Amino acid sequence: MERLINIDNGGTLTDIVVGSGSDFTFTKTLTTPVDLSQCLFDAMNKASELIYGEENLAGLLHSTRHIRYSSTQGTNALVERKGPLIGLISDDPSLADALRATAESESLFDDLVGSRVAIVTEQPTDDELARDLVAAINRLTTAGAERLVISAESVERENHYKRVMLKNFPRHLLGSVPILFSREFAADTSRTRQIWSGILNSYLHPTVERFLYSAEHRLRAYKVKNPLLIYRNDGASSRVAKSVALKTYSSGPRGGLEGTRAIAEAYGLANVLMIDVGGTTTDVGVVTDSTISVQRRGTVKGVGISYEMSNVHSSGIGGSSIIAVRDGHIVVGPESVGAAPGPACFGFGGTQATITDVNLLLGILDPATYLNGEMALDADRSRAVITKTIAEPLGITLEAALIEMEHTYSVQMAESFARFVVPGSDTTLAAFGGGGPMSACSAARIAGVKQVLVPRLAAVFSAYGISFSDIAQSYETNITGYPATDIEAARVKMTAAAARDMFQEGHDIAECELEWATIAEDSDTILSLRATFRLPRPKIAGGLTATRTAAVAAGSRAIRTGVSEVSDVPVFVLELQTPGAFAAGPAIVEGPFFTARVPGGWDLNVSAAGDLLLTDAQPDTAK
Repeated sequence: MERLINIDNGGTLTDIVVGSGSDFTFTKTLTTPVDLSQCLFDAMNKASELIYGEENLAGLLHSTRHIRYSSTQGTNALVERKGPLIGLISDDPSLADALRATAESESLFDDLVGSRVAIVTEQPTDDELARDLVAAINRLTTAGAERLVISAESVERENHYKRVMLKNFPRHLLGSVPILFSREFAADTSRTRQIWSGILNSYLHPTVERFLYSAEHRLRAYKVKNPLLIYRNDGASSRVAKSVALKTYSSGPRGGLEGTRAIAEAYGLANVLMIDVGGTTTDVGVVTDSTISVQRRGTVKGVGISYEMSNVHSSGIGGSSIIAVRDGHIVVGPESVGAAPGPACFGFGGTQATITDVNLLLGILDPATYLNGEMALDADRSRAVITKTIAEPLGITLEAALIEMEHTYSVQMAESFARFVVPGSDTTLAAFGGGGPMSACSAARIAGVKQVLVPRLAAVFSAYGISFSDIAQSYETNITGYPATDIEAARVKMTAAAARDMFQEGHDIAECELEWATIAEDSDTILSLRATFRLPRPKIAGGLTATRTAAVAAGSRAIRTGVSEVSDVPVFVLELQTPGAFAAGPAIVEGPFFTARVPGGWDLNVSAAGDLLLTDAQPDTAK
């Protein structure tokens, strides 16, 4: 069977899962933010060494059917506001106010666009219109705008602006300042959603563009037959030429949600909350009765957009989030040290504290086994940074600072998902990502969740979740008021578009599933089509075994549990446990590329699939 490679590129670490049938090979590597194609190839080289016993990237690539790639770089760029300044040109003087109508949209607009808005009006001649457009673009670019979004009140007028601009502007100017025409970018009945989609896409595009050009260029050197596929936030994949930057936003967490749905079905869980804790963000999603919560018109930072998105909520808290003192209080994020320089303990020059540094000094992380022993952690650097940035400003001991930092982090983690816990229901928290298993139990107890599921592939679970995706394209036509003959003509046109696009994906339309739907949206009727080519998917075994045996500890570790309290707790290596193994906390479980902390009062069980099920045995009254 041909292999499928899944890549999940995060702010600090990049994960790879190579699947062939039910066999999976996986590993991690540091993200290289200056050139994201480098960590892509680093990950594939490491995976090839695991598969072949030596690096054989060419062999891996030529035995691979598809490479499916997902990135949180766009999400992280928006969280940290690290993107290009956007300029907006319109003929509507009230547009800026409409786009700033809510507190969330006002904040986002001010950060991305601000005062870089130019209003032009229709002129008697094209020369006069060109003069106004030249003046508007010169003013916006002088004000720092690096990308422009054009919005006009009608399709005809926006097309007119485009014709005039292409005719009159120097090519070097149009090439150096990319311009997006909002009505061409997204089909939508809402103008504000449509324009916001254009603004956000323009903001996210550079991060995605830089990687894709470099990655495809490097892949060509290996004469790869099948194209690189981009995994999207609607749960499907498509080739680069058929993808847009906005659909990559929060795509990694959608992979996690697809994997969460698969384990929910395998374990028979009705309500599951996903927390995917990466280096920069914690992403939260909901799976209820095997259904992923989605929005037909998604939202980004509280702002409506024109595309479907899963309901993933990102908070600026992760393993590399900066922990600092502000106004006499400890705060976490949303800024992150990322992979470069990374946490202080990485030894790459980091000078700010993170939860990774805290967990190292608490004894939760073993400096010799972090990332399966591939990176030695430096406790002295963590100690110096936390003393300087936290303990001394607060006038407390290092030990007290560690306990306060861990508690603040757990409270903020709990706040990221507590509002999605249904009172009185049996909610399970599926915790993954490099940092999820370390803090899941403490955060779950604060939020009132009694069961935590840590998949065996927790450290690369979003990449693994991409295994449950297919190749697909979607189409929409507003058929409000259409007679039957026109509706049929629209169906023929959409089918032809699907046939063309799926052919470009490498598949005949006869091989694809066509899903038609008629959707009522406000006062309009929308005809939609989704064309899907199915790819092979893995199967998951779930549930606990009938036989239970005591888990076998590989050793013990001294863990600080209080300012003056240090306890020896057993350490269990997950891969060495048999299905049905159980133990009571406190304990540490070392999984492949992750560490799970099991606090006192929690029980751990190893499932039939080798996953870790954690149950809070403390009665509610004891909390």
